[in-house]
Amino acid sequence: MKKLEFDKKYCLDVFEKLVGIDSTTGKCDDIEKAVCAMLDDLGVKYDVIHKGGVIADLGGEGNPLVVTAHLDDIGLMVRHINADGTLKVCSVGGLYAFYSVTENVRVYTRDGKVLTGTICRTPNSIHVTEDELRKNMADFEKNVCIVLDEDVKCAEDTKKLGVETGDVIALYPRFEFQNGYIKSRFVDDKAAVAILFAVLKRFKEESVKLGRKVYFYFAEYEEIGHGTSVLPDGVKDILAVDIAPTGPEQTSDEKKVSIFAKDSRFPYHYEMTNELRSLAIENGIDYVLDIFTPHYGTDCDTSLVAGHDVRHAAIGFGTANSHGYERTHVEGLKQTYDLLVAYLLK
Repeated sequence: MKKLEFDKKYCLDVFEKLVGIDSTTGKCDDIEKAVCAMLDDLGVKYDVIHKGGVIADLGGEGNPLVVTAHLDDIGLMVRHINADGTLKVCSVGGLYAFYSVTENVRVYTRDGKVLTGTICRTPNSIHVTEDELRKNMADFEKNVCIVLDEDVKCAEDTKKLGVETGDVIALYPRFEFQNGYIKSRFVDDKAAVAILFAVLKRFKEESVKLGRKVYFYFAEYEEIGHGTSVLPDGVKDILAVDIAPTGPEQTSDEKKVSIFAKDSRFPYHYEMTNELRSLAIENGIDYVLDIFTPHYGTDCDTSLVAGHDVRHAAIGFGTANSHGYERTHVEGLKQTYDLLVAYLLK
């Protein structure tokens, strides 16, 4: 068999396509349709689960493995329409105001209308309200709102546009690729989804025969904690592909693949983690082991909490500025791809 080389261009093209599709947790209908169409193009069988999510069947027999990456993004929801027509908002998933103020957004009404706007501080001008801006930390509940790109002066004006409490709000991704670095919102976790598609494409091209049953699970509720609470029958192992946040005391690196030893919930399965480590060493893959606390978890945890009898492990590419305007490097995606391929073919 030929070496299953990483197709960088295809992976980046898939990532750019996916981040261009808004998919705030709870509203993943558009990206679900796109993923299904991409699987159709590759000739991969799949099922769409009732609550939302796509499970692709790669074939193979026995000892089923699920590899998961999630489609949903953190975002916002309309909490209240203010008297001046601006929107009070609340976060969906782990989005913080300090990482999103000044970002442009799309507001999805329940009737299918899409409005644009900007996340602003209130008050919002350094020239006339400097003291208030200095002393008040940005907070969605107190001093942040969305200003619509519409001629509205009061709450009734905004309501006439079809806006209601509970409307979903998506932030612009702002994807850029420079000198090998990927800058964008929602690297978490659409870069991992792109890696899975790079594997699918290469396996199809090379007619790879798997030694065990393998599913690729594109989950839709990871950011709020129940993405993979449902699994196919008989699954023995689950492997999450997700970001590996960089920072003080972290070993994760944007150009390497991290093998997760522990997150904020509990340690990953010791033997399965060691299998990944051994494969990385044997194949010359640039890896590190890392621990992620106090605010990190993957969909592996979800499956365990749901009561599934599975071994669990996680790998991912080093990513800076997690849950903000994130950054990683294409080399980190390649190292993650290489380790995933090695595990699937071991």
